[in-house]
Amino acid sequence: MKPSWGNANERSGEGSRPRSRNDGESFAPRERRGAEVAHARKSGPKPFAKGPDQAPRRAPARTADDHTSPQRTARVEVDGDNTLRLSKRMSELGLCSRREADEWIEKGWVYVDGEVVDTLGAKVTPEQRIEIDPAALAAQARQVTILLHKPVGYVSGQAEDGYEPATTLVTAGNHWDGDHSGIRFSAQHLRTLAPAGRLDIDSTGLLVLTQDGRVAKQLIGESSDIDKEYLVRVTYGDIETEVDQHFPPESLAKLRHGLSLDDVPLKPAMVSWQNGEQLRFVLREGKKRQIRRMCELVGLKVVGLKRVRMGRVLLGALPQGQWRYLSADEAF
Repeated sequence: MKPSWGNANERSGEGSRPRSRNDGESFAPRERRGAEVAHARKSGPKPFAKGPDQAPRRAPARTADDHTSPQRTARVEVDGDNTLRLSKRMSELGLCSRREADEWIEKGWVYVDGEVVDTLGAKVTPEQRIEIDPAALAAQARQVTILLHKPVGYVSGQAEDGYEPATTLVTAGNHWDGDHSGIRFSAQHLRTLAPAGRLDIDSTGLLVLTQDGRVAKQLIGESSDIDKEYLVRVTYGDIETEVDQHFPPESLAKLRHGLSLDDVPLKPAMVSWQNGEQLRFVLREGKKRQIRRMCELVGLKVVGLKRVRMGRVLLGALPQGQWRYLSADEAF
């Protein structure tokens, strides 16, 4: 008897993504802005957010007929125990990934205290104002996140041992016709597309591929608290059916909390029987082959593993081998 996958999707809610950003003031070349900025500082609220708890505002946009480069003046370099790299600070503030921050800095799209910073490795203090040029935000808005129902036999990242990477499935022909995001497929969407969390070659289910460093950090960053849900078919010794009737309750308790991998204790997990042969795991960490190794430690053998949810985003009805875009009203 081969039981079908249980449906865990109905238990998980969906949320909408906060998309607001504070708009910056209108742009005029720096030589024309002096009097305007001075007046604004005297008569109105300060135009830039300050401190670690406020998001930096975007830098002023240049007008279409302004072909001059942003004014660069000598910037006093800061150093000391209270400083950190500008790219790291931008990542901490959730503006972008560090790699993306370095690209923006090189292109002159980042301002610190009103001055362009285009030197990699520049340092800032948490109190300094950081502004982002609208050109950077426009480029970021064009980045996409793709949700793929990965089949068995594909690797999440780079090709290895003769197996193809899952990104090869992201083609116009495999685009799910149930995608309601309104985004039209472009070959540009394949550029810098990378997995945000691995899914083993012998596992199936939801795989997130993204161009957006903010999404990757949210899902797999050191401080990520996004939970992932899996349906896991198991056997127990020679027992292949009604495994739940023979598996010791104390071993189930160990799966929930008390196991270690590589001498490191695992975080508590939610583990329960979905049916007689299938467990439901909800994890907030993602060590290599974690669920399979956890099961081995308590005498279970995994014969099928499917990821059905990441945060508030469900695999849902997405067919195996097909993909869709993460829409604007979805959030992990």
